[in-house]
Amino acid sequence: MALNRVAVIGECMVELQRKGELIKQSFGGDTLNTALYLSRLTHQHGVETSYITGLGTDSFSRDMLAQWQQEHINTELVFQSEEKNPGLYLIETDDTGERTFHYWRNDSAARYWLENIDTNALVEKLTGFEMLYLSGISLAILPETALERLFEVLKACKAQGSKIVFDNNYRPRLWQSADIAAKHYQTMLSLTDIALLTFDDEIMLYGEHSVEDCIARTQQCGVGEIVIKRGAEDCLVITSDNCQSVAATKVDNVVDTTAAGDSFSAGYLATRLTGGNTEQAAKNAHLLAGTVIQHQGAIIPATAMPVLFNSN
Repeated sequence: MALNRVAVIGECMVELQRKGELIKQSFGGDTLNTALYLSRLTHQHGVETSYITGLGTDSFSRDMLAQWQQEHINTELVFQSEEKNPGLYLIETDDTGERTFHYWRNDSAARYWLENIDTNALVEKLTGFEMLYLSGISLAILPETALERLFEVLKACKAQGSKIVFDNNYRPRLWQSADIAAKHYQTMLSLTDIALLTFDDEIMLYGEHSVEDCIARTQQCGVGEIVIKRGAEDCLVITSDNCQSVAATKVDNVVDTTAAGDSFSAGYLATRLTGGNTEQAAKNAHLLAGTVIQHQGAIIPATAMPVLFNSN
């Protein structure tokens, strides 16, 4: 798999962290975390990572764009609105380290970026991208009409040869019901080439079931490469002719599990994009995720990035 242009679709929000009387401001979002780590791992190999979202023209939006560009993320497909701003969330941490999240995103620019875009023009812009990546949150934040348009765009891109990657990342509070979410997930998976599935999220969405049920359901949608993420346990990589179990990296000092799944996805895709096989990709995914959870916050310093297993 030798690809050189990747587009990541999703939402980044203003993040406020409150502990006592102190508030720290940063930015966060599942797909942005993946895009950033993917860029760090592949930029030197000639892979260009673009981020597709909606932002405003406010100072927070400008700061986001500047930070992404510093990480070599292409922002030409960030659609800016004069009327909308980024969403916001607040993290409160109590004395035991337990975190509570509060969200203000119902009117965010990322919900409406598809509304004023010509679908054919967007497909034309995405024609040169060999891979498109999005998550369950990328779907959940969109109004129904925008979601249907997104599926049309993905279908057209897939027909022109783009590989579609989907990370399930299911958040119940963002959906009207589990049934509605499952219906849209089925549509999404029918377009997907590589599915990155957190098994706990699969259980939340579909109810108690076995790994075998998860694999069968996903394969019935036509997905050719399935990765089942199971936290500190082995992950499973399933293709049409093989099923591998790849052990997780042992971590004795877990500091913060934020972005563990996002970074896992980045490590896996970075290896696949630069010529590695599925086993190498899973090992590197575990290695990156295992490094990230030993640091505070979603994004670790660039100097702490691990050296991945050789994919050549």
